[in-house]
Amino acid sequence: MERRQPIGIELVKRGIVTEEDIEKALDYQKLHPQKKIGDIIEILNLCNSELLINTIGEILDEKAIYLVENDIKVNVLDYISLDLIKKHKAIPFEIASGKIKVCFADTSNKRSIEAIRLLLLNKGLIMEKYITFETNISKIIDSLEGTASENINANADISGLVDTIIKTAIEKRASDIHIEPLDSNIRVRYRIDGQLITAVEIDKEKQAQLIGRLKAISNMHQEKQEAQDGRIITYPNYNIRVSSQRNIYGEKFVLRLLKKNENIREIFELGFPNDEELVKRSFNKRNSITVVAAPTGEGKTTTLYSIIDYLNKPQINITTIEDPVEIRINGLNQIEIDAKTSFSDSLRTVLRQDPDIILVGEIRDRETAEIAMQSGQTGHYVLSTIHTIDSIEVITRLRKMGISDYDIASILATSVSQRLVRKICKNCAKERDFTDQEKQIINKIGQKYNINFDVENKKTYQAVGCKYCNQSGYYDRIGIFEILNIDDEIRELISNGASSIEIRKKALEGSYKPLVVDGIKKVLDGITTLEEINNKLIIY
Repeated sequence: MERRQPIGIELVKRGIVTEEDIEKALDYQKLHPQKKIGDIIEILNLCNSELLINTIGEILDEKAIYLVENDIKVNVLDYISLDLIKKHKAIPFEIASGKIKVCFADTSNKRSIEAIRLLLLNKGLIMEKYITFETNISKIIDSLEGTASENINANADISGLVDTIIKTAIEKRASDIHIEPLDSNIRVRYRIDGQLITAVEIDKEKQAQLIGRLKAISNMHQEKQEAQDGRIITYPNYNIRVSSQRNIYGEKFVLRLLKKNENIREIFELGFPNDEELVKRSFNKRNSITVVAAPTGEGKTTTLYSIIDYLNKPQINITTIEDPVEIRINGLNQIEIDAKTSFSDSLRTVLRQDPDIILVGEIRDRETAEIAMQSGQTGHYVLSTIHTIDSIEVITRLRKMGISDYDIASILATSVSQRLVRKICKNCAKERDFTDQEKQIINKIGQKYNINFDVENKKTYQAVGCKYCNQSGYYDRIGIFEILNIDDEIRELISNGASSIEIRKKALEGSYKPLVVDGIKKVLDGITTLEEINNKLIIY
């Protein structure tokens, strides 16, 4: 396809098109010189498209396919980012036995071929190269992007542009919007089910107006270019937090979309083990503290809300201290901290309000940790979150904050750790058998933790992708959990200054099971995939 005229001659020789067709294509090419003859014949619909691409493949000695959405058997964005797909015009569409089939619009572009080959090789996959029409690639890119680009760029005025960016994000269930000035344009990305997806690229010339509009509706200072925080309250069902940060190309904005009055999801709906007794044992306590642990963005606050909703009764006084209040719950006293107050300041005041249960949004420092511990010692039940990798490392984190082993042992009742994994889209998922390699991975984990996963009698799903799930193959997320209930033996180990390794060993002798165990169970139940668990926990 790189040598335009010879391709045309060959197609005529093989009876695929006529000389008159080639003349039409050449006239079109004069107006669109960047287009190849083969692509132009396809655009002008001068012959059968499948026959045309297969013949071009024969002429170029390349494997060929007339690629359409139904041919795509993988979750495209798991292998190549949308930015690289657009740059190299390459679409992965099928995988088997360690080989991945990738379609290119231009197989003569050796740099693009090599870039994609190396990218996939680093993922442990051998690339099998195919050729298709650029129009096919473009249609699939449009489908991956959804209608966001078309809708957003249709706005001539800046107010309409910003409004469409936000409304499209809401429509697509985005949790965050990233508006990023780059060297030659402005990139808009949406975070959907934890994954960042490029929605549109906006002309660089609109940057100053776009930034001005965002600052105006976020109640930010127009003249300031250092980091600022703001809020957009003009969308009826949403409280939108806005953060700006200067970079080398301008000011980047991140908009966090928080839905007002969102229904609290039941703890079991979040993915917590469906065991009523376990919930009562883990959360229905006094004179103690329960901590939910995970990295940023893994749903800790949502879990706290579910626990609070479970415990909420008219005879119990529950007070929350949050930054910000994300969901308003009837019957609770919810306090939102601001620039003039801190968690520790608010917690001191709350203790004089006769609370039974106190929710502290996050333990960030020693002072907050100490007051939270003291609250547990004086008859209250405290719920909070902490940033750490798992439930046992909560103990290490509290130690590093300066909390004594005695206080941790006497007050910490339950430590919960979690991750959010994407749920397979039931609208397009394709059932399949586990591979031998996958069975080996699962059985190895089962042997390590003395669990029979019975993988031989189970099926899994291949993430495919459709319009319903934005071509990702996944829709919505669910939590995988591990629960460490502090029993007398573990309490004694903590008091004696035992290491996290010793505590983990003792916990595994009891009911404690690490995150990966719950993850594998959800794979075997057909809720998610082994690839998703590996993305979060790196198990192979």
